[in-house]
Amino acid sequence: MGSAAALLVPGVAEAADPVQLRWSNFAQRFLQSDGRVVDPQNGDVSHSEGQGWGMLFAVRADDQPAFERIHGWTRRNMGRPGDRLHNWRWQPGRPPLPADGNNATDGDLFIAAALIEAGTAWRQPNWVEDGRAIGQDILRLLVRRVEGTLLLLPGLEGFERPGEVVINPSYYAFPMLRTVAAALPDRMWLDLAADGLRLLRAARFGTWELPADWVAVSRSNGALTPAAGWPARFSFDAVRLPLWLAWSNLTEEPGLIGPARYWARSFAQGPPAWVDLQTGALAPYAALPGMRAIARLAVEASGVGAVLPPPRVGQEASNYYSAALAMLATLARQELTGSLATR
Repeated sequence: MGSAAALLVPGVAEAADPVQLRWSNFAQRFLQSDGRVVDPQNGDVSHSEGQGWGMLFAVRADDQPAFERIHGWTRRNMGRPGDRLHNWRWQPGRPPLPADGNNATDGDLFIAAALIEAGTAWRQPNWVEDGRAIGQDILRLLVRRVEGTLLLLPGLEGFERPGEVVINPSYYAFPMLRTVAAALPDRMWLDLAADGLRLLRAARFGTWELPADWVAVSRSNGALTPAAGWPARFSFDAVRLPLWLAWSNLTEEPGLIGPARYWARSFAQGPPAWVDLQTGALAPYAALPGMRAIARLAVEASGVGAVLPPPRVGQEASNYYSAALAMLATLARQELTGSLATR
């Protein structure tokens, strides 16, 4: 499938054993008994993104007790008054974020999709309704039109500048958009997905035509540039875009092909963690194992080069973000097992 409509067609699930194994390892290391997903490398902070990922992982691993703990903690500690979105960060030992604290749209999208999946799988219609309500507020509060194109804001505050709007390509989590759109039919989802694909086809920079972590969209002519205020890199954020495209079986999209060709190069120490899209400079250290798991999936799904060797089992276990990326790649591979076998 190559059209935007394909983004809204569910995939086919395969055997869950790899997911359950990874989930068990992830939960032991990063899930507290109260349901908080922690990032030990960053002062045990928690983000709505991580809470949403944890909820999705628990659903896919058929772990309802863990899902209920994560959902309950997230609702109590990160829910915002006045809308159905979530504060983006929670830090231990510090006062809670103020009532008007910013959200992170990818976190809200994952929380909504996980609630819808959980409510459907475990016959909890109230969870489905909660997921729908979050989806409604994403459409109501976080979508903007610039030069005729619908944009998904990364958050409520800080991304609408006088001459431009800033987006994060990795926040276009197309598999989750598909899930929420199926439960909350609205033409805007299809328009957002279609415009997002068109936008991301153009948001390619540098020698390897890679997406930047943060991209500015001009209000005057729709021109795209790496956003000021962040390094102009294909890095820890943008690495997720080829994952979402591979997961959605959109194997001819430039946002997948460019990174796959880059990763298929012969790197003596494995792919570097980032590449500067203006100078071509490479990170002096290797990509996280979870990033390499995405690289392997992207190369395999696109068919642009020899399949990369998998990271060693458990290699990413000590790093929260790496383990989460590896888990996400496992979920994608679970759904794509049949199509990958034909390539």
